[in-house]
Amino acid sequence: MRDIITIPITSTESLIIASDNSGGIGMKTEDHVQVSYETVAYYSFRVAAMECMAAGGVPFSVVLHNFCGDNTWSELVKGIQKGLAELNLENVPITGSTESNFHLQQSAVGLIVLGKRSLSKKSENIFSNHLMFAVIGSPLVGNEVLDHANQVVPLSVFREVNKLEEIIVWPVGSKGILYELNQMFTNKEFTKEMLHTKLDVIKSSGPATCFIIAFEQDQEEKLKKIAAGFYHFITVK
Repeated sequence: MRDIITIPITSTESLIIASDNSGGIGMKTEDHVQVSYETVAYYSFRVAAMECMAAGGVPFSVVLHNFCGDNTWSELVKGIQKGLAELNLENVPITGSTESNFHLQQSAVGLIVLGKRSLSKKSENIFSNHLMFAVIGSPLVGNEVLDHANQVVPLSVFREVNKLEEIIVWPVGSKGILYELNQMFTNKEFTKEMLHTKLDVIKSSGPATCFIIAFEQDQEEKLKKIAAGFYHFITVK
């Protein structure tokens, strides 16, 4: 199952709620990863946005929970706006709150993306031997995200792949590719030995630096063209 909550709100639409958080990443002395707050918010946003959109949701609002201090708010918002622009969602409003009564020793951010999905979209995936698999992007975590930024799949690529019909799109988070593959289908369980790829299927993908796709063979060339150098094929035995 996906890391979202789905709530029917009308006879035709559901509310999709996706979230992400980060701690110890920012510009405070005791943070484990030293990086701008714009970057912190950008990557936190992309996790929640990718989860929402992969589940069929169209984002309509972002809620930011800031524990980094009053003076970081504008930079955090700038990071979210960067992500929204890459998804062609510039008009999505951003709201939230800052903890200003107490000073934390380390940075912390929470973020929620709200989206709407048509009830006509299917919510369960059934495994078939006809399906092919690939990972778009590479699993990266911590300072690797900064040091190997050219391996992080752009949100613009995710947007284009996610628009295609009859393709299952599944973001990869901190538990890795194998774990996420085992969340994709209600009738299939994978082991590490069943997967053949040059990527580490156990490694954390941190802030959704890659995503899995399942598709029919006749769609492969189109997907390769969109994903270009971010495309990594997986053979399932």
